[in-house]
Amino acid sequence: MIILYDVPSNIPQPWAPNIWRIRLILNYKRLPYRTCWVEFPDVEQTLQSAGAAPTSVRSDGRPVYSLPAIVDPIRSPRQPVVLSNANAIAEYLETTYPARQLFPEGSRAVQSLFVHYVQEIFVKPLLPIMVPLSHQRLPERSKTHFRHSSPNVAVPEQAWRAVQDQFDFLAAVLDKNAGMDGDGVVAQGFEVSYADFAVCSVLIWIEKVSPHDGWARIKQWNGGRWSRLWDRCHSYMDVF
Repeated sequence: MIILYDVPSNIPQPWAPNIWRIRLILNYKRLPYRTCWVEFPDVEQTLQSAGAAPTSVRSDGRPVYSLPAIVDPIRSPRQPVVLSNANAIAEYLETTYPARQLFPEGSRAVQSLFVHYVQEIFVKPLLPIMVPLSHQRLPERSKTHFRHSSPNVAVPEQAWRAVQDQFDFLAAVLDKNAGMDGDGVVAQGFEVSYADFAVCSVLIWIEKVSPHDGWARIKQWNGGRWSRLWDRCHSYMDVF
């Protein structure tokens, strides 16, 4: 059984978007897995013990370990595959378990570019809103791990307008699929793909952490498009 490492919180459901991206894939591909909960102060030691490579290196040369991470005992429990980068995990799962394809033939490059946009540009205006809210959802021990957390202040409307600009842009791009080329909801035309899970994981983050302000707004934007995408992905949102 695959192990997926995730961070615990003080709400019933997990919220971390990069980890949800992998959980959606595991559920979509119907792969047996279990979640192992790791508080932020324990991530480095846990992943080192599992044999994971660092996800990046600081300017001072120190390795950085981060989630998501998986341990797959496909070869043997003594020599599992251990990965700790969301995109690397996604490609590994697609290659190793090709049933229920998420990368239609010839789409890996375009989907990789799409997901890079989601990670680096689309979510950027969300960070000042969502990071402080997410910090509040952490257990006390994990809260203290992040010494420079932002205070809990009211979010100005101009911050939400910057978020809506990104959603409007992405909606206009996806609209190009409406009609003969697709249903206009998912990125690859008619079937869900890795690109959709990248966007939906952001929606899950917002819904779990800011259901009455953030998600209440966003699900009404662009004619309810984001609510429809949520519905398309909803059957893959189980937590094991």
